[in-house]
Amino acid sequence: MRPVPGNLPAELNRFVGRADELAELTRLLTEFRLITLVGVGGVGKTRLAVQAARRASPAPGPAPGTELLEKRYCDGVWLAELSSIRDPGLLDHALVDALRITDHSGRPPREVLRAHLADRRLLLVLDGFEQLVAPCAELVRDLLRRCPGLRVLAAGRRPLRLEGERAFPLAPMDEPDAARLFADRAAGVLAGSCPPSEHDDAVRELCRRLDGIPLALELAAARLRVLSPDQILRRIDDRFRLLTDGARGELPRHRTLRTAIGWSHELCTPAERLLWARLSVFAGPFDLEAVEYVCVGPDLPAGSVLDVLGELIAQSVVVREDTAAGVRYRMLDTVRAYGAEWLDALADTGRMRRRHRDWYMGLATWCELDWFSPRQAEIAACADSALPNLRAAIELCLETAGESYLGRYLAGTLWFYWAGCGRLTEGRHWLDRALAPAARPGDPPHEASYEPPHEGSRHDDSRLKALWVLGYVAILQGDNTAAVGALHVCRDEAARTGNALAHAYAVHRLGCLALLTGDMERAERLLRSALGSYGELGEINSNVLMGRAELALSLVFLGDLDAAVALCAEVREVCEESGERWARAYALHVHAYAAWTRGRLAEARALLAEAVTIHHTFNDLVGLVLAMELMALVTAGEGDPAEAAVLQGAAARLWPSVGVPLFGSATFGAPHERCERRAREALGARAYDARVAEGRALSQAAAVERALAGPRGVSASVPPGRPSGDRAPARERETARDQGRGTGRETREPAGSPGQIGGEAAG
Repeated sequence: MRPVPGNLPAELNRFVGRADELAELTRLLTEFRLITLVGVGGVGKTRLAVQAARRASPAPGPAPGTELLEKRYCDGVWLAELSSIRDPGLLDHALVDALRITDHSGRPPREVLRAHLADRRLLLVLDGFEQLVAPCAELVRDLLRRCPGLRVLAAGRRPLRLEGERAFPLAPMDEPDAARLFADRAAGVLAGSCPPSEHDDAVRELCRRLDGIPLALELAAARLRVLSPDQILRRIDDRFRLLTDGARGELPRHRTLRTAIGWSHELCTPAERLLWARLSVFAGPFDLEAVEYVCVGPDLPAGSVLDVLGELIAQSVVVREDTAAGVRYRMLDTVRAYGAEWLDALADTGRMRRRHRDWYMGLATWCELDWFSPRQAEIAACADSALPNLRAAIELCLETAGESYLGRYLAGTLWFYWAGCGRLTEGRHWLDRALAPAARPGDPPHEASYEPPHEGSRHDDSRLKALWVLGYVAILQGDNTAAVGALHVCRDEAARTGNALAHAYAVHRLGCLALLTGDMERAERLLRSALGSYGELGEINSNVLMGRAELALSLVFLGDLDAAVALCAEVREVCEESGERWARAYALHVHAYAAWTRGRLAEARALLAEAVTIHHTFNDLVGLVLAMELMALVTAGEGDPAEAAVLQGAAARLWPSVGVPLFGSATFGAPHERCERRAREALGARAYDARVAEGRALSQAAAVERALAGPRGVSASVPPGRPSGDRAPARERETARDQGRGTGRETREPAGSPGQIGGEAAG
């Protein structure tokens, strides 16, 4: 039995105690669709919730009693960490991200969630929603009503107060469990030494003094490198006596936790306390380089940061993690909040937030430049890891008077992440906000209305870049109206201000829009104009290579296969020299299309296999679904109509996440129709529909695996006269060559119009 899918984090240390709570929570998950695990910060809500969820996603050969959970959550157990989200508008995006839904369409993320969860059976774990209780409750209510197979386990400091909710209050650990936890963590700290036993009187007294709060116990255990349990007990007794008069009305356990964190803080050196406070500006995982830039100063020299950070890790104030992007660090929410209070007390929050923003603006700039390199996969992982901090940086720019242009710059600079790594919906959110007049947190996006230009090139340049990036994102989402509005504004303003580069990008994306809407002659004209401008300006990057691939595709549809193949060869040569893979995948697709048109099916399959692999690596659904459609057509030509139908079904499942199937274009739709017609004739309607349904049931990873596996044998039911080899009939080749003819809707602007800069007018 395979484990069900999901994204639960690996355990960094042993789960100790809580046997009764875990058993009860597991039982309740079989009875209620919404359970809220509530308790004071640091009491272990997250750890227990994840452990209960892990029981619902057993490894091969599940333990007795988990078979029912295996069936109930056959579509996965997923964790959404919400503690870094402050903008209610990002809540839906966070769930889309946690569920690993890639959606290139223009649908609101709530609609995407409803569609994805409508017929799935899964468990969703929500952690850290306290700052967004009302919008989170509204979202959970909506999803539970519309998605009958969904169950939610939420962990927070208060219930959501929804109908049907079952609150599960989590008390601190009892004394035996608390002592076992302390002893377990002590053994990890004192490896090779003689750790204290859970039966020691000092250990049990310490657990009582700390009210059995796991976070407090772990902070205390980290001190065993220096102090004995008796010494810790004496010091914490002093601290309790000092802080017995807590805030009026505050719960004793809240005071105990705060006391435990405060005691740990008091035992830190001045440098450690200062770094703790400054690290609180990070909204998510961070790396050493970010710390060395953001947190240093005369009172915390760069050369000391590594050692000070190491001490905070040793004291469990900071957690070290190994991620796809490399080593990262993070702070627990309660610990970070304590540090933020000290940063406020130092009156240094504003300066630290600006330094944090400056670092992530520099990181985004570096990532954009390095995207055109062999490190694209590394850049994608880096941007994924930095996303919570990038959000915080954009938010600060947009909420600070006079600095919205920095928000536009950052939202535009991340085009490679929005378009290349399956983040179109979130990119659209930030671009709309950045370009909306007087953008403020929580404002709804303004359709076809953008912030007026400012004086000064830095404002104009950031605005123009955000506009063409918005147009690009909107095109990929299928929102042609928004795309045309943004690109025309960008083109006209670029012409007025003499910004030839922004003009070239606007013309390029207008050409891309013409391509996807089937106007091949206009697409060719606009793309040639943009590429000519890029050449004059010396611009060379992934966007330019994409423009060449798009031009090659328009030439294929217009029947000029030799020119298209030559152009693809040029793109692939540049990609091989630079290590670029993302644009290379699109050039491979166009080359494969030309090979299929000429009847070279083996060549087309080899080219498409590489393209599918690259698209899947970057989670680029636009490229992936197009490659899957063409792979189905190639498979049908190879004589396996049943497998072609499966691939068509797999593509049909992906299209709703991209937009209108085949962009609503007759040009792009013709090969699909041909493949379907051929497979239906070979299999019969009922068998064809069954194989399509089989393909629709495949996950994205399974569909990719199936596409790369190749045909499963030539079907005996291929109609006479249909080829099963490597050549397609001349009639089919001619028909394919004619797909683009007669689709152009040529519209020209008068010569010398404002849309013209050093080349043909861009209509």
